[in-house]
Amino acid sequence: MSAASNRASISPRTGQVSVAAAPKTASARSFLASGLGIALFSSAVFGLSGSFAKALLETGWTPGAAVAVRLTGAAVILAVPAVPALRGRWHQLRSNWLTIVLFGLIGVAACQLFYFNAVSLLSVGVALLLEYLAPVLIVLWLWVASRKRPRPLTVAGTLLSLGGLVLVLDLTGAVKVDFVGVLWGVAAAVCLAIYFFITAKENDTLPPIVLASGGLMVGAAVIWLTAATGLLPMAFSTADTKLGPWTTPWWVALAGLVVLATVLAYVSGIMAARALGSKVASFVSLTEVLFAVIWAWLLLGELPAVIQLAGGALIVGGVVLVRLDELRSSKRGTEPGTQVGAPLDHANDVEPVP
Repeated sequence: MSAASNRASISPRTGQVSVAAAPKTASARSFLASGLGIALFSSAVFGLSGSFAKALLETGWTPGAAVAVRLTGAAVILAVPAVPALRGRWHQLRSNWLTIVLFGLIGVAACQLFYFNAVSLLSVGVALLLEYLAPVLIVLWLWVASRKRPRPLTVAGTLLSLGGLVLVLDLTGAVKVDFVGVLWGVAAAVCLAIYFFITAKENDTLPPIVLASGGLMVGAAVIWLTAATGLLPMAFSTADTKLGPWTTPWWVALAGLVVLATVLAYVSGIMAARALGSKVASFVSLTEVLFAVIWAWLLLGELPAVIQLAGGALIVGGVVLVRLDELRSSKRGTEPGTQVGAPLDHANDVEPVP
């Protein structure tokens, strides 16, 4: 595939460069197939974050401490390729400083902190499912703000996800769900939805690895500064962690959180989005929920109740319908924002790492 013949954009999954056109040659099909494999790998390692974080939280780490060390370590590692990428183009930092700050403040620091707080009180799968309600929140907000009725497919997807939420929370009382944990999970979803709106603008000049590294640095700085003021509790532990049948040193879970669930997740996400394009990559990213549940089952012995798994399937199915509707409207030439839908494919959308 000739990348020069296609316009590059930033993926909604992780801020990666994506190519809009889908080539049809045999080599291009092979390239797309490999991109799909890389995208699945990216979702799998992203899904590890909740399990590694919870293993640390159960030994005495606070969510703030886990987020701070994760962001700091990943930012330092990603700075190695980011600095050469900026050689001769340092002016791009000045022209894109707001995007980097918003990414770090909302998409990285706040969203991860809220998600880890949710994980400390809920199962990993339930916490992530709550965060994945962000597309539905976007639809509801656009409906209220524009007073334009969503298209039928979007309405169906929204109702399906809301029905799934009822099952995930198990309001009948068969499964006890921590209310505060639910609030943290919804806060993570709101944070993600707000970030989609803030960054919904055309911008393909900033190298994605620079956006990732810069955003992580900003996020880490925000967390450390908040902790220094005493507003964010910070506690660390060197006690051994429990991962599946193994008892491991604390640094094993931390290394997994930083290297696998952050650095490798970002790098593989960049490669996948370049091969698949942002729309296809965003669909594949939904498998992160499945991987997160599987990892939590294997590493933590957590498995949501049957009713919660059914609710999760409805939430994911609803998000798929909303994204299919957005994809259909773009194929018909509908301008973004003219009808109520989920603005999940703008050029500079950056989804935070859960």
